[in-house]
Amino acid sequence: MKVLLLKDPKDKDSGPDPYIKELGSYSLEATLIPVLSFEFTSLDSLFEKLSHPECYGGLVFTSPRALEAIKICLKEKSKKEAWSKSLKQMWNIKPTYVVGKATASLVEEIGLVPEGEKSGNAEKLAEYICSREKPNSSALLFPCGALKREVLPTALRGKGIPLESLTVYQTAQHPDLQESLSSYFSQQGVPASVVFFSPSGVKFCLQHIQKLSGDLINQVKLAAIGPSTAEALRGAGVAVSCTAGSPTPQELAAAIHTALHSHNC
Repeated sequence: MKVLLLKDPKDKDSGPDPYIKELGSYSLEATLIPVLSFEFTSLDSLFEKLSHPECYGGLVFTSPRALEAIKICLKEKSKKEAWSKSLKQMWNIKPTYVVGKATASLVEEIGLVPEGEKSGNAEKLAEYICSREKPNSSALLFPCGALKREVLPTALRGKGIPLESLTVYQTAQHPDLQESLSSYFSQQGVPASVVFFSPSGVKFCLQHIQKLSGDLINQVKLAAIGPSTAEALRGAGVAVSCTAGSPTPQELAAAIHTALHSHNC
């Protein structure tokens, strides 16, 4: 059975994509189609804030893209030296809160130690942070995207925990998306399952998927990587066959396998 994954491929240098590999272990043939493109912004402002760890109580990351913004900053020799010589150590005295393993691994790549990666979504991460931070302490620095949800900021604000958000990337539809989807459906046919990885993915893809699937759309199991994406699908008026227990290849593959082999998912 075929599964369509609406996400970017993993970096080619780091081996096969873990989602394709894990779904393959269930004899599911998965294909990736990139949905989003990103434009990084405010990088000078980002590094200026990173240069003053004494002003903050820690860091919060809910997206791998925010780490990519930092890695772009660190490509500049002088900034990389400043990070290696002192900034990294100063930030490591403070907590770095993250959602999910992908974000956690990128945090480790820049030399920091992630906390809270098992929380899996913004709601649970907010609970984790609130259990560890004191009200009215130094603000947590939160590099994020322009389309960030307000769940985490609202939860922290309610507990009196200051959070300083900085938009470091903009999200747009991938320029090749429609062509890629049309090509997939014409060559591979209608897949058994389509997996959405973000509310933006729902916004940009769902109508195309419905149109290309035609009368067979009701037979396609629509899956979500997490609760916010599932919420976006339901908000668009479609049924969600399954949601990953946590945003990992293992949990997603298991959920899809169960949905495809159950009439009552």
